[in-house]
Amino acid sequence: MHPDVEFTYLSGADIAALDFTDDEILQAIDAQIIEQGRGETVIEPRMHLRPKGAEGHFNVLRGALGEFAGIKVVGDYVNNYKLGLPSEMAFVLLFDPMTGIPQAILDGTAITDMRTGALTALGGKYLARKDSKVLGHIGARGSAYWNVRLLNHLFDFEEIRVHSRRPESREAFAERLQADLGKPVVVTDNWKDCLLGADIMVEASRLIEPEPHFKTEWIMPGTLVVPYGTISAVEYSLTDIMDKIVMDDWGQASAGPFGALRRHVDDGKLTAETLHGEIGQIAAGLKPGREHDEETILFWHRGLSLSDIALAAAMLKKAKALDLGRQLPL
Repeated sequence: MHPDVEFTYLSGADIAALDFTDDEILQAIDAQIIEQGRGETVIEPRMHLRPKGAEGHFNVLRGALGEFAGIKVVGDYVNNYKLGLPSEMAFVLLFDPMTGIPQAILDGTAITDMRTGALTALGGKYLARKDSKVLGHIGARGSAYWNVRLLNHLFDFEEIRVHSRRPESREAFAERLQADLGKPVVVTDNWKDCLLGADIMVEASRLIEPEPHFKTEWIMPGTLVVPYGTISAVEYSLTDIMDKIVMDDWGQASAGPFGALRRHVDDGKLTAETLHGEIGQIAAGLKPGREHDEETILFWHRGLSLSDIALAAAMLKKAKALDLGRQLPL
C-alpha cells in the first residue's frame, strides 16, 4: 500500500474535452523534436510483442523528456475495423524520472493519432517547399486524419487527394475532412491518381504483406515524400532518387521487422552515414533542412515515445488547469 501516492487518470472522454487545437499539438511536438535534436532527451528503440496466432502486435515505446519519463503500449491490429474499433489503441504512462513515482495514465489512442500527424506536418514545415499546394495522401486510418489536418493548417492546400483500399473508408475519410477543413477533398480509386504531381506525398497504408504500390517514377523533383506504413508499400528504388533522407530517430531504424524502409536498412542501402540527419537536428538548426526548391526529400518517421510523452505532458497540464480527470491511489 502507498496511501500518500496518487496519480492522474485521463480517459478518452477527458482528452476529447481538452479540445486541443492544431497549434497546441504542433507546438508540443515541435518543442520536443528540438530538445531531442539538442541531445537533451533519452529514447530507446521500440520493442514489439507479437502474440501467437494474432493478426497484429503491440509496440512498447520508452523515453524521458523534461519532467517526465514515459512508456506507451499500443496495439496495432489492422483488421480491427471489422469490429468497429481503431486499429491502434494505447495507454501512455508518465513517471517522475527522479523517483519513479507514477504521475499519470492517459488513454493514448488520440495521442498516438495526433502526435503522428504532428510529426508528418513538421516534416512538411522543415522539408517541403514553402509553396507546396497539392497533397496526395494514401491511407485513412486514425493518424491519417491528423496528417491531413495539420499539414493543411501549415500549407492551406489548393488540392487535397486521398485514397485507401476500401471505398467506404476513403469516402468517409474525405467527408470528414471536407466538413472540418471547409474545402473540397478529391477521392481517388487508385494510388497513381492520388500521388502523381503532388508536392507532398504521404503514404500511411495498411498492408498485410510488402507490395510496391508506390512507384518511384511518380515522384517529381522538389517533392517531399513521407512513407510510414507499418508494412512497406514502396519500390526498392525509392531511395535512389532522394537528395536527402531524414528520420525522426535513427535508433528506431533497426527496431523490429516493420517500417517502410525496412529492407533498405537491412540491406545496407540506408545507413547512418547515408542518412542526412534527424528531424530534431534540423529543427534545432544543427543541420540544414530543405536548401532549394529542386531537392527531393524523404522523411521516414517511425513514431517516438518522446512525442507521446510531450503531448501527454501538455494534456496533463491543461487537464489540471481545467480540473479534468480523476485522482487515483496507487
